[in-house]
Amino acid sequence: MAESKSVFQKNLLCSCGKLHETAVDDVIVEKGAVNRLPELLERYGAVKPFVLADCNTFAVAGEQVCRVLMSHDIPHTKYVFEKSPEPDEHGVGSAVMHFDASCDIIIGVGSGVINDISKIVSNTSGRPYIIVATAPSMDGYASATSSMIMDGLKVSLPSACAKVIVGDIDILKQAPLHMLKSGLGDMLAKYVSICEWRIAHIIVGEYYCEQIADMVRNALKKCIENAEGLLKREEVAVKAVFEGLVLGGIAMSYAGVSRPASGMEHYISHIWEMRALETGGSVELHGIQCAVGTLMTAGLYEQLVKMVPDKEKALAYAATFDYKQWSQELLAFLGKGAETMIALEEKEHKYDVALHAERLDRILANWDTILTIIKEELPSAAEIEKILDSIQAPKTPEEIGAETDKLKITLLATKDIRDKYVLSRLLWDLGIWDEMNLEVL
Repeated sequence: MAESKSVFQKNLLCSCGKLHETAVDDVIVEKGAVNRLPELLERYGAVKPFVLADCNTFAVAGEQVCRVLMSHDIPHTKYVFEKSPEPDEHGVGSAVMHFDASCDIIIGVGSGVINDISKIVSNTSGRPYIIVATAPSMDGYASATSSMIMDGLKVSLPSACAKVIVGDIDILKQAPLHMLKSGLGDMLAKYVSICEWRIAHIIVGEYYCEQIADMVRNALKKCIENAEGLLKREEVAVKAVFEGLVLGGIAMSYAGVSRPASGMEHYISHIWEMRALETGGSVELHGIQCAVGTLMTAGLYEQLVKMVPDKEKALAYAATFDYKQWSQELLAFLGKGAETMIALEEKEHKYDVALHAERLDRILANWDTILTIIKEELPSAAEIEKILDSIQAPKTPEEIGAETDKLKITLLATKDIRDKYVLSRLLWDLGIWDEMNLEVL
């Protein structure tokens, strides 16, 4: 069978002077891609796969995977969760306990949660891992971390990376429309991520690679050009989103950080998820939340570019900031999840007035450049809204069940969730958080 043209390079000697690498060996995106599993197993010298799925993904693609294996007389063991698993200790424990140690490779069949659990089983067992994707809904297929709930806290755990990502267009295009929309929502986030990556490079000296950024931009452009086709399940649109999401994950591997694929909009989604863990509430699909977060973030940037930085006001804001009070507010809002954020600040010291003053000087000295970056990278909020309208996706916190009365603290908390310079930190550094009009978001 002819090899499909891969959508990426495994090793990329970049113009930035670095050799970018990913643990992914191959990405196969084509009609009937599941039929290539036997040759993939042969490539890795594997003779008995362990197939992991849930009740939904098994019906969608797992049965087909097993039929392909049986048609080639390939013995295998399968474990199918009776219901959709949670990405937590119970889900991982159940998969590990059912793992057949005589199996020499893992085939995950699913999307977000199945992929995350499979990567941990792969890492724990030392077996290589192939993911058969069932929906173009998120960008974690190519990552070497798993987004999990551990001790009630949303964390990213180091795990194995899929050796091969199989995207069978015949399967992907049949995914629920909501998941297709989620995938495009996760791609929309790349507008903000690239913008903030460039800004962070200027303000805090973070490593930035234009070639990686351009790879993500091109993938995003292709997704937007075909966005309307998602509602019709057009193959070109589904393929564009899936490949874009995979490339987003590979870009993160190349860069060694999550910068190419996530920014403040992802942190808005994370805060909503952490809040739901604290209150027992529900959440939307991650990509849908990211889409709403992207629209909100774009609205904040539109307000920012109209403001004139005031050094004295910014210095006074930082000097009077009561971190102890803020920590108490975080704990009341996020509970146990806030403890990790507070512990991070003990190492990071981003609220230190001297460090703030240094960042502020760099912001002021490069303000025109920052404005240019925002203009170059970000579409207007109205343009993003138009894209979301074209796929009939939610646009507001209210539509996805987020607490609108907690919007300000949700946005404020994004500056504490990771050691990453995003818009919420820039607004804090400029001392203008209280001037943001959140009612228009």
